[in-house]
Amino acid sequence: MDLRWLIFYLASLRWVSAAGNCSYKELIEHLGLDNSDVQMTSLRPVRNWTTPTIVFMNLLVTSITEVNEKAQSISTQITVTYGWYNEFTVWNRDDFCGIFLCSVKKDMIWTPDISIIESIKTEFATTESQYVQLKDQGIIVTSNTLALTTACKMNLDQFPFDVQSCNFTLQSPIHSSRELMIRPFSDASFLTLSSKKAFQTQGEWELLSINISTGNVSTLGEEQDQLIYTITMKRKPFLYVINFLMPVFYFLVLDLASFFIDSSGGEKLSFKVTLLLAISVLLLLLKDMLPSTANDIPLIGIYCVVIFTLMAISVLEAIFVNFLMAKGNQTDSAAPVVCTSALSDTIKDTNGPSDSIADHSEERPYTLNALKQILMEFQAAAHQNQQERKPLCWTRVATIIDVIFFVLYITTVIVFLVLLFKDWFL
Repeated sequence: MDLRWLIFYLASLRWVSAAGNCSYKELIEHLGLDNSDVQMTSLRPVRNWTTPTIVFMNLLVTSITEVNEKAQSISTQITVTYGWYNEFTVWNRDDFCGIFLCSVKKDMIWTPDISIIESIKTEFATTESQYVQLKDQGIIVTSNTLALTTACKMNLDQFPFDVQSCNFTLQSPIHSSRELMIRPFSDASFLTLSSKKAFQTQGEWELLSINISTGNVSTLGEEQDQLIYTITMKRKPFLYVINFLMPVFYFLVLDLASFFIDSSGGEKLSFKVTLLLAISVLLLLLKDMLPSTANDIPLIGIYCVVIFTLMAISVLEAIFVNFLMAKGNQTDSAAPVVCTSALSDTIKDTNGPSDSIADHSEERPYTLNALKQILMEFQAAAHQNQQERKPLCWTRVATIIDVIFFVLYITTVIVFLVLLFKDWFL
């Protein structure tokens, strides 16, 4: 019994539906979208050609996948939503059982040809939407999710603490502003908030804001509308600070500490040369990070070049100090005999024929021995003084030079770092 009632109920519903215009097919036939009409598929949807078609657009940034500083390009995933008014797709929902929304294929309806000027490479991150939505008021809406690689001029002076701004310029390559006008649908704050909520990646870059501006460009004597979305993003510098900036700074600190190593040996010089080689390897890594076509040297390049230069000068200073130390350690093989001739003559006179003097016969041996001992002590003292005087002079000069250079070196380092970080962060 229940089964027969169910069959009767379904049949009645089918009869009611067939009685009215409640199918999409009848709506499509009513709109004339089933016969591939040129007016519907290829021509602007206006009854008077002087009426411009206004396209409202939204652009959301859902991810920043790659920023290539050397190629000056950025790879992003964006969602572009746009809608326009079609004068030929208006219907009364009451005539079609309340249908107010219908989806049809894009090739059945005219769609505006709007492209991104800065696009180098375009791929569809997902399958391209083949449909558009028709509303009973004549409004048509569609949306695409694109993976884009666009050109972006970057200023790398503050790298890696830089903030970059890249433009997405939406423009029709064919229609002039008299035929097609492009306008933003939502304001900048809404797009920024929506993009941050929809952001899918947590990579090196952080999205700060999306700004909107409009403009015009003249092409073949006709003005064309432009809608410009400016994406502002900030680099997360933590990885560069840990892997690059801090090691270079540590090498500089070690080079300052090397001044406390004894200069008499070769350990100080070999230590400084090792530090210089280590920072040279880091400079090779920097070469791969920064573009070779940059007009100005980034601050990180100045940071590395100045530190490398200071360490190279420090190595030269260590070589010069070691040279002075080695020169001071040299000794003279010839023993000086100056200032002892008078004593030698006295001793010779004493050893000469003086036996005729009877009064001094007993005092002569004692006087001779005393003079000999005085001469030996004086010669030894003069020899030692002559050997130590010159080495002491060169060693003292090397020590003074080392101290003065250390004071100038640490002063230069402090002034340079203060000025650099002032430009970097302020």
